[in-house]
Amino acid sequence: MSKRNVLITGCSSGIGQALAQGFANQGDAVIATARKPESMANLAALGCRTLALDVNDAQSRQQLADQLSGQTIDILVHNAGISAMGPLLELPEDKLRGQFETNVIAPVLLTRALFPLMRGSSAPLIVNIGSVSGILATPFAGAYCASKAALHAISDAMRMELAPFGFQVTTVQPGAIQSNFGAAATANVTAWLADNSLYAAIRDGILARAGASQVNATPAEDFADELVRQLSAGRAPRETRIGHGSRTLPALKRWLPGARLDRVLSGKFGLDKLTK
Repeated sequence: MSKRNVLITGCSSGIGQALAQGFANQGDAVIATARKPESMANLAALGCRTLALDVNDAQSRQQLADQLSGQTIDILVHNAGISAMGPLLELPEDKLRGQFETNVIAPVLLTRALFPLMRGSSAPLIVNIGSVSGILATPFAGAYCASKAALHAISDAMRMELAPFGFQVTTVQPGAIQSNFGAAATANVTAWLADNSLYAAIRDGILARAGASQVNATPAEDFADELVRQLSAGRAPRETRIGHGSRTLPALKRWLPGARLDRVLSGKFGLDKLTK
């Protein structure tokens, strides 16, 4: 297989960093991006090109495109993402808007900025890192689940719209993958959840959902190795699910009656303990 130019967002840690290592280890040329390039020192030592990118900033996106002018990008991996956990009606507006800016709007706008560089590839591929949370919505993760469901829909539309130009689009729906995602989500919701919240009595349930992504989580390196393998074995998959729970949770959504599923999830995160 010939060497490919792979650009990945959100490479400061977790899935992004593991993917950068995985592609680099098999000989691909990796452009790793994050808001703070110093967070990618280990990737630079591995031979990756590390560049600053704030996916939500138009100037930063254009600067990246300008830096790469004249080059070809074969694979674009939209991995950068955040999780705004907590009750929907109490979630601060800036958190709600930021959830969609980062997880939904930024991938579209970055693809737009880098599209001219991808058209030069003989087999351009866009990889959107979604989540099984975009399939199975849970209490206290409504904004995050909705953002990933939206990204899945964007992937489907993008796949059809770009097919005439030779592009492939792969939607990745990870299960629980080891990262600092849970810790960041927990710290975030702890910072704003008020003592007089409607859900104060089940605060532990909210925090449990914030950290749920790290329960029996699959090592990021194992996830990355499997995804890199799939993206390097001929035609890329339309959709793939990797990691702990990536099969079980969608199956629950598909086969468990809706009312029963609501009761199960409500009980898991303590909503059954609240009274009117």
